[in-house]
Amino acid sequence: MVQHRVGYAPGVYDLFHVGHLNILRHARSQCDYLVAGVVSDEMAALAKGHKPVIPLPERLEIVRSVRYVDAAFVETVPDKVETWQQVRFDVIFKGDDWRGTEKGERLERDFAEVGVEVVYFPYTVHTSSTQLRRALDVLVSRPGALSAP
Repeated sequence: MVQHRVGYAPGVYDLFHVGHLNILRHARSQCDYLVAGVVSDEMAALAKGHKPVIPLPERLEIVRSVRYVDAAFVETVPDKVETWQQVRFDVIFKGDDWRGTEKGERLERDFAEVGVEVVYFPYTVHTSSTQLRRALDVLVSRPGALSAP
């Protein structure tokens, strides 16, 4: 029987950009089947302090449409092991901004107990949804920014 390596790439995937695409492309190159975990609006608000700009159904559709993604899953619980119990992946992909942090070390410990590998990818420093959101806030705050030409 052939074993397939299932990967899991969780994220908010708000204001989808090239950094998201790079993570999904890189993740897919390291597994046979890639599930993208799209964090719910409520979970994103808890983690980041604000709801995503793009609503969950649209983020889910965008991520599902990326050719590197075999399936998309709505992530509704903060406990990644609980998510693993639902999705059953062999490897989880995270940005290397988690490496060496308390949450990253906890993730590694928790997944070591169930045999899941944690793989870190380089964080795309020059592009992030947070940077895009800040730029949009600045643009919108300018007088006449939303006026028709």
